Amino acid sequence: MQTRPAIETLSSGRELRRWYWRKDELVAHARALGLSPSGAKFDILDRIAHFLDTGEALPPKPSRPRPKSSFDWHKDPLTRDTVITDSYRNTQNVRRFFKAECEPGFKFNIAFMEWMKSNKGKTLSDACDAYWTFKADAAKPGHQTKIRAHNQFNQYTRDFLADNPELGMDDVRRIWALKIQQPSDDGRHRYDRSDLNLSAR
Repeated sequence: MQTRPAIETLSSGRELRRWYWRKDELVAHARALGLSPSGAKFDILDRIAHFLDTGEALPPKPSRPRPKSSFDWHKDPLTRDTVITDSYRNTQNVRRFFKAECEPGFKFNIAFMEWMKSNKGKTLSDACDAYWTFKADAAKPGHQTKIRAHNQFNQYTRDFLADNPELGMDDVRRIWALKIQQPSDDGRHRYDRSDLNLSAR
């Protein structure tokens, strides 16, 4: 069984990508190499891997363009006719609107937040309709919420518990801690039934 090496001992992007790294480890290593530590976890990993392979320091990805709209989603009045602008943010002001117009138990979720960000030009009335559609879908048997690709632990947890319903989160955390000490061909750590044997090694 291989042991995860110290990150500073790696000399190629391919080897770096085989292992699981927390974002704070990548940030610290990027700084040690004189690289920008900004951006999402996998942006930083790509930056370090490119540097190890080429010696070239890639600049951070450009930040999002400044919104053209001056509408303030923190404090401007909201109605069903309010148009979703490029300055949209999930604020307490927005939360209060949906609690009043949809239901007191309204909560943001990933699918709804992504809908809001990708539907510039539609109205908050359209957003209310979308909210009820998402809620109806969530009530269907077998429905599962979307897990973003970068959140490996949440996906691992879902797959682990689905395959081992008699086990619990303590078992997930114990096996996951062993799993991420192992290499992976593509750097993604996915559940496999053989993972249960890790604790016996």
